[in-house]
Amino acid sequence: MKKDNIILIGMPASGKSTVGVILAKILGYNFVDADIVIQEKEGRKLSEIIETEGIDGFIEVENRVNAGIEAQKTVIATGGSVVYGKEAMDHYKNIGRVVYLKVDMDNLTKRLRDVKQRGVVMRDGQSLISLYNERTVLYDRYADITVDEKDHSMEEVVADILSALAR
Repeated sequence: MKKDNIILIGMPASGKSTVGVILAKILGYNFVDADIVIQEKEGRKLSEIIETEGIDGFIEVENRVNAGIEAQKTVIATGGSVVYGKEAMDHYKNIGRVVYLKVDMDNLTKRLRDVKQRGVVMRDGQSLISLYNERTVLYDRYADITVDEKDHSMEEVVADILSALAR
């Protein structure tokens, strides 16, 4: 199995899907949005899975579906909670390079106005900052490449990713 895929991880609203589409076009790769794959395989929206199965049930579904994504020359935008699934992340590390789109808390707060609407996987009573602190450790652990978005435009973020991939 060649490691010719690029897997984007990061917090919700870090731009994984937007950046992923642009990156795929530039590289001539396919593009897969893992959240949409989950919805297709499960026949229901992410919010419905979370409502019915609970957070842990959703994470199990997400882990199983992501671990089963087979692709070549593809940019894969994952859901922000994919890093909770060891099998999914081991699979991604085997089939490609994992790129962490890092957003600071200030920018994240600006981008994530409605956490519930976005379908962000959060436990009852959990704050965005505690979620951020919990996940950044996992993003750092799995990332082959980290791109700090700072106040960059999507084009600048894409350029940063391309330059990091070329190294």
